[in-house]
Amino acid sequence: MTDTRTTITPPPMKLSGLEPVQIGAGTLFVNIGERTNVTGSKAFARLILNGQFEQALAVARQQVENGAQVIDINMDEAMLDSKAAMVRFLNLIASEPEIARVPIMIDSSKWEVIEAGLKCIQGKGIVNSISLKEGEAEFKRQAKLVRRYGAAAVVMAFDEKGQADTFARKTEICARAYKVLVDEVGFDPEDIIFDPNIFAIATGIEEHDNYAVDFINATRWIKQNLPGAKVSGGVSNVSFSFRGNEPVREAIHTVFLYHAIQAGMDMGIVNAGMVGVYDDLEPVLRERVEDVVLNRRPDSGERLIEVAESAKGAAKDDSARLAWRVGTVEERLSHALVHGITDFINEDTEEAYQAILAKGGRPLHVIEGPLMAGMNIVGDRFGAGKMFLPQVVKSARVMKSAVAHLVPYIEEEKRQLAAAGGDVKPKGKIVIATVKGDVHDIGKNIVTVVLQCNNFEVVNMGVMVPCQDILAKAKVEGADIIGLSGLITPSLEEMQHVAAEMQRDDYFRMKKIPLLIGGATCSRVHTAVKISPHYEGPVVYVPDASRSVGVCSELLSDERAARFIDELKSDYDKVRELHASKKQTPLVTLAQARANKTKLDWTSYTPPVPKFIGRRVFRNYDLAELAACIDWAPFFQTWDLAGKFPDILKDEIVGSEAQRVFSDGKRMLQRLIEGRWLQASGVMGIYPAAQVNDDDIEIYRDESRSEVLMTWRGLRMQSERPVVDGELRPNRCLADYIAAKGGVPDYIGLFAVTAGLGVEKKEAQFIADHDDYSAIMLKALADRLAEAFAERLHQRVRMELWGYAADETLSNEALIAEQYRGIRPAPGYPACPDHLVKRDLFRVLAPEEIGMGLTDSMAMTPAASVSGFYFAHPEASYFNVGRIGADQLKDWAQRCALDEVAAQRALAPLL
Repeated sequence: MTDTRTTITPPPMKLSGLEPVQIGAGTLFVNIGERTNVTGSKAFARLILNGQFEQALAVARQQVENGAQVIDINMDEAMLDSKAAMVRFLNLIASEPEIARVPIMIDSSKWEVIEAGLKCIQGKGIVNSISLKEGEAEFKRQAKLVRRYGAAAVVMAFDEKGQADTFARKTEICARAYKVLVDEVGFDPEDIIFDPNIFAIATGIEEHDNYAVDFINATRWIKQNLPGAKVSGGVSNVSFSFRGNEPVREAIHTVFLYHAIQAGMDMGIVNAGMVGVYDDLEPVLRERVEDVVLNRRPDSGERLIEVAESAKGAAKDDSARLAWRVGTVEERLSHALVHGITDFINEDTEEAYQAILAKGGRPLHVIEGPLMAGMNIVGDRFGAGKMFLPQVVKSARVMKSAVAHLVPYIEEEKRQLAAAGGDVKPKGKIVIATVKGDVHDIGKNIVTVVLQCNNFEVVNMGVMVPCQDILAKAKVEGADIIGLSGLITPSLEEMQHVAAEMQRDDYFRMKKIPLLIGGATCSRVHTAVKISPHYEGPVVYVPDASRSVGVCSELLSDERAARFIDELKSDYDKVRELHASKKQTPLVTLAQARANKTKLDWTSYTPPVPKFIGRRVFRNYDLAELAACIDWAPFFQTWDLAGKFPDILKDEIVGSEAQRVFSDGKRMLQRLIEGRWLQASGVMGIYPAAQVNDDDIEIYRDESRSEVLMTWRGLRMQSERPVVDGELRPNRCLADYIAAKGGVPDYIGLFAVTAGLGVEKKEAQFIADHDDYSAIMLKALADRLAEAFAERLHQRVRMELWGYAADETLSNEALIAEQYRGIRPAPGYPACPDHLVKRDLFRVLAPEEIGMGLTDSMAMTPAASVSGFYFAHPEASYFNVGRIGADQLKDWAQRCALDEVAAQRALAPLL
């Protein structure tokens, strides 16, 4: 039977706002406005984050006035309730006829946001997007809902293996998606819009050179082979490597669209103001851009760079790169600081010193004068969002190199005068430390650098610093502010202790020395509710490095401090009131929670028998093998760069800096591996196990199950659970995923891995060279390698060491997305909030043999370490234990043989 789809001309796509729009054969290219997008427009994001939704409507109105036939609306921002923001904005649009007349594209990576938006829009809009990345079942479910809501859909060329980057992958995924949508879901072909992924070209990476050609060819193939389907894409992505050079970007967009539209591209998310007329382009620029877009020659990228500066209106020879060298020494020092260039810093600092010396000045005047002037520019730009954290840390490297060059002159002057005299007057002195029991310090070190860049004197005391040492140092140094950092939950209680000790000490209480609180487990609410009440002075939560300068400046300002502290007190009072009045999810009794445990069918499930029982040690694991398993997303968070990876590399605001720091990271990773700067070692074990006393797991030495190696005392969700699809959700405990004692024989895995061996030695070398940037980069990479080690070892456990998923074939992206069978809970995380279990885990695995240890507060050393457990049950999943009741606290304390005070301290965040 003939497939009539290829012989009948499909009807046009029909969309509508208040007015109908048809897109079919002969329709001109459709511009989709891109500015009503919190990730694409800084101005729009600022309005939405400030709650100025009515003013944000002006952005949408401007898009329509400028010729956008559809407007793309995206509210995906970490600080937003995306769903609520989408609903509110769409409801406002509905009352604005000049905007509502065009169709709406609801753009989100969260399905709940898309579905909420579909319930709001008038007419027929577009969903952006659905894809096969979570498998066919979820793809079909979402597609059926889109169809039921009467919308068209953008289908990303993305499947379970990842995003399509080649012609073959693009066409393969689009063909599969089309077949599923048309033949199985009953989707109208004309309502399908494929986005075959526009990626940046001319990046200097050879594999990227054919990206535009692959998109254009895939577009042509889709139009020829998938009748009725439309093609769209985010056009600005293609030119991203030339961010900052608008004329070249415009030329790339123009040439790309010229060829893509000829191939059949129907629409695109595009800033119409950055698309020119193909025939109007300057001939040489057009030829070189066309070489890049069509990948016509291997040196096309370099040849475009040659003319890029002239297109921008600047000189195109190398003298342009060094044009800043002709300025005065003050201008040169400022330029070097702002741009993080150390190449000439010693010569320029020496020249500045000699010039000041000739006028009777002192070496400190070089610091007070040109160097601080340059750093003030850095501070101002950072505060205004015009510079990003990695750039600031590089600026600090330049500053430290300059100061290091001046130190011998300063020391000689001191020796001659036998007195310091005339020191630079810093804005204030801050003593900063990672609290006792905690070894994590990347964030604290970044804050130190940022504050130093802004002319604060910082005494960084390092890690594992007891309270009495912090307070003694603050007195000796005459500190204006104390800063505390901590990552693990026990650190929160240590911070409370420091605040209480400051209250007991007249020196701090009378002077009301401010206390800053920072670290991943901290929060504004916790600071207001748990720490601030212990101390009369200002206690300020600082969420990230970029906020530290503003907070310290306000606290130490004669004019603004009182107002800042009053506002802080008022804010924290409100937070405490809200917290106290917050309607918390009711708790059930522990007995009720246990009666509602996870229901698993142990009669039809046979736990897989491991290949061996016991312990295995992995010394000096191949770092190159681990590097292939790295999840890069948290790497950018270390550098205060917000966004999903790899999308962050194309982000309008931070993309350029993200690419730069990513490139620096990969370069150091290569040197780290080749130079063997770090060693990665691990230990794991698989043992017989059984669930006992409802919530506990006994772990046995061998198959005889006669000797208990350790008992893991579990914690159970105690909140009142909702009814979903007529079924009460269970009160989960990790012990539910292990077969009960006396039933089928079951097993559990334990592991502890580190990639931080050797980090202190190499870090000290960088610090000695005044290179904070490399020191922070090294620690960030060590953390990534430790997490990659945990990921890789778990994969080997599933496929070979335990062997219950021997035929697993998952990409690194799928591993990061945890698409495998079983779970790997770690102490301190939501499903296992108890850190004390590490003590028994370390006793059983003995990871001190590979150089790992535990502090009194259960922090692992080295800091770049991960430990936890392996569960193999196919229904095992992560959950959040959340708040527990007094009955469970008492029961857990008895099972652990702890007194009530020790138990409360261990589980403080849950109470």
